[in-house]
Amino acid sequence: MADIDIHDLTDRYVAVWNEPDAERRRASIRELWSADAVHVLQPPKEILQTAEGLGFNRLLLEARGHHALEFRVTRAHEEFVAPGTFVFRSRGNADRLHDVVKFNWEMAPRDGGEVAGVGLEILMLGPDGRIVSDYQFIEG
Repeated sequence: MADIDIHDLTDRYVAVWNEPDAERRRASIRELWSADAVHVLQPPKEILQTAEGLGFNRLLLEARGHHALEFRVTRAHEEFVAPGTFVFRSRGNADRLHDVVKFNWEMAPRDGGEVAGVGLEILMLGPDGRIVSDYQFIEG
């Protein structure tokens, strides 16, 4: 396992979601995630409720590989950050156990104010220190 600074890793992770430049965002994705990495999102409650209403009792959203990760990160950036409304930031509570890193992030109004969203990130790292599995739980 590569010797990594987990606070640097989580800061770079959060920064990619805020990155306005598409080329820098693409390069950062390739630096952070392995080529076949997977990002799995536990959907927000309102999406889960809609899925349950359609007869789906278990729903996970998944993006696999650099192309899908780039689409996922870009889409979140376009919806939440690009309009100037929100910014993502780490809560600074990263912890590591072997090849697993966990931390919380928040989505806050760019101009200050109450946090609009909070998530828990669980990252599984490969031998080179890049993310191979990324599990995201929306907590509020």
